[in-house]
Amino acid sequence: MAPVPVLRSWSLGLQGGQDPTAGRQSIVLGPAELARAAALAPGPRAVFVAGRRALRRFAAELLDVPASDLTTHFSCPRCGSGPELSHGRPGYTLRGEPLPLALSLSRSSGWILLGAVVDPPAGVTMGLDLADPSGMAFEGFDGVALTAAERAALAGMAGPLLLQARARLWARKEAWLKMTGDGLATAPDTLDVLSRPEIRDLAAGEAGLPLKFRAAVAVSRGGS
Repeated sequence: MAPVPVLRSWSLGLQGGQDPTAGRQSIVLGPAELARAAALAPGPRAVFVAGRRALRRFAAELLDVPASDLTTHFSCPRCGSGPELSHGRPGYTLRGEPLPLALSLSRSSGWILLGAVVDPPAGVTMGLDLADPSGMAFEGFDGVALTAAERAALAGMAGPLLLQARARLWARKEAWLKMTGDGLATAPDTLDVLSRPEIRDLAAGEAGLPLKFRAAVAVSRGGS
């Protein structure tokens, strides 16, 4: 049986909610994260920083260690791994030892979704994604994002139902690609996610998310 991830959501505080790090001990990001933040415009910078602070606190609280003692250690299939990376699969070390966590992070429309598998078996990774159906209305979405089988499954849908179905499939694709570490190096219209046992759709409102969102989590099988 696949491990069950811990899921948590927060409002990023940018649309009337609260920043999950507000009023608490200051959380310092790693040098690579700070450099990436500095290159962003103010709006995207605030979203990036709040998300990374929330992820660091989430990891620290799961293992009951100080967030200030964690060192960023992200990994990327193309770029390697280490504290100098600010992208890829999230991870941290504590006094030089990797944290026993498989982590993932997603942001959408002022909200953040975090997930972790604690003490993951060897080879187990995870990915999750959060999608707002209102962002799926642009012309040409189906052609660039969906496989032929997925387009056939959505045939005849229109209006809000179509947008929700698109958001569901997009969340499943992103969750899968984060789990594998491939990201959008894999063309989304070549990845069919209609039926994959490693992917689970989150129920409406699960993890405290607003009902409008569609979200998915993917957990790999050990040794894969």
